[in-house]
Amino acid sequence: MTIAAAGVAVTALLAGCGGGEDPSGATASQAVPAAPASPSPSAPEPGAAASPGASQTPAAGAYIDAAQYQADPAGYAAGGDVVLFFNASWCPTCKAADANFSEAAFPAGLTVVSVDYDQSTDLRQRYGVTVQHTFVQIDANGSEVAKWTGSRTVEQVAAKVV
Repeated sequence: MTIAAAGVAVTALLAGCGGGEDPSGATASQAVPAAPASPSPSAPEPGAAASPGASQTPAAGAYIDAAQYQADPAGYAAGGDVVLFFNASWCPTCKAADANFSEAAFPAGLTVVSVDYDQSTDLRQRYGVTVQHTFVQIDANGSEVAKWTGSRTVEQVAAKVV
């Protein structure tokens, strides 16, 4: 079964930046609508830094944007662990994490998907995300596996993956 991040919804701003654990523990029970499959993107050159939207193979490990993930959700799910990173451009904590992720080498099998917190209200509701700088690990069916806040480095994200 394929999964994909859902489309853009109404913008809603919440004050402050997330930093602590998300106490909601909510889980999702319905699958994310499927996106049409497309060929896997090409692999980066050795030593190339990952960044949202950079071309990566699903198994290579990457930091990508939601649009790239939507192009091949099944490939990313089959390639390993997928973690949604709900972040806002106005959040200093999110900016710091984004800068770290953009310059870091990701381990094979770990894909972090940058999700616009302000634009993706449907995904926020689905996964019970109440604060930006929240990470949601999902399985191949789009169901929540784990949720946390506060990670700022690839190593911290990898340590939280179940």
